[in-house]
Amino acid sequence: MHLSLFTPDGALFFLRWIHVFAGIIWIGMLYYFNFVQGEFFKEIDAGVKGICTQKLVPRALFWFRWGAMITFISGLLIITGTMHTGVPLKSAWGVLILIGSGIGTLMWFNVWFVIWPAQKVIIASAVQVASGGQALPGVADKASRAWVASRSNVMFSLPLLFFMGAARHLILSRNFDTVSYWSVVGSIGGIFLLLELNALKGKLGPLQTVKGVIHCGVVLTLAIYLLVEATTL
Repeated sequence: MHLSLFTPDGALFFLRWIHVFAGIIWIGMLYYFNFVQGEFFKEIDAGVKGICTQKLVPRALFWFRWGAMITFISGLLIITGTMHTGVPLKSAWGVLILIGSGIGTLMWFNVWFVIWPAQKVIIASAVQVASGGQALPGVADKASRAWVASRSNVMFSLPLLFFMGAARHLILSRNFDTVSYWSVVGSIGGIFLLLELNALKGKLGPLQTVKGVIHCGVVLTLAIYLLVEATTL
C-alpha cells in the first residue's frame, strides 16, 4: 500500500502540520498575554498579581516559548526542504516567504532572548517577595523591556500571518529581477531593523494600548505589501 505521507512531499506536509500547530500555540499565547493577561493585571491588587506571576505565568510561558521554538525549527526545515525542489528565491513565493520567515525569526529572537530572560527575573522576584524577601533589583526595568518586546511581537505578527499566507495563496502578477529583489529585501529589512531596535531599546509609543498595537500592525502590513507590489516588474 502506497502511503503519501511517507514521501518527500509527505514529509514537507508533515512539517507544515507541525509548523501550523506550534504556531497556533505560540501566537495564541502571545495574544493571550497582550489582550487578556496584560489587561487583567492592570485591574488586580499586588497580592493576586504576585500569585498569578508565580503560578500562572510560568505555565503560560512554557507553552509560549516552546511553541516559538518548534515553529522556528519546523519553519527552517520547511524552507530548506522547499528550496531543494528548485523554487528560486527571486520568485514571488521566495520573496513572500522570505519576508514572513524573517519577521518570524525576529519574533522568535524576542521570545527567547528578551522576553523569556526578563520574565525569569520577574518570576524569581515574585517568589522572593512571597517568601518575605525584597523584590530583585531592576525587576521593573526587566518588566518594561519584556512588555515593549511583547507588544512589538504582536505588531509583527500581523504582517507575519499575512505574508506566510500570501506565499501560497496570493498570486503576484509579476516576478523580481536582481535589482528589484534586493531593493525590496533591503527596504523591508531596514524597516524591521529599526522596529526591532525600538523593541530592544525604545518605548511603547502607540503600542501602549491593544487598539494601538493592532492599528500599527495593520498599517505595517499594508505598507510592506504596497512596497512589494511597487518593486515587482
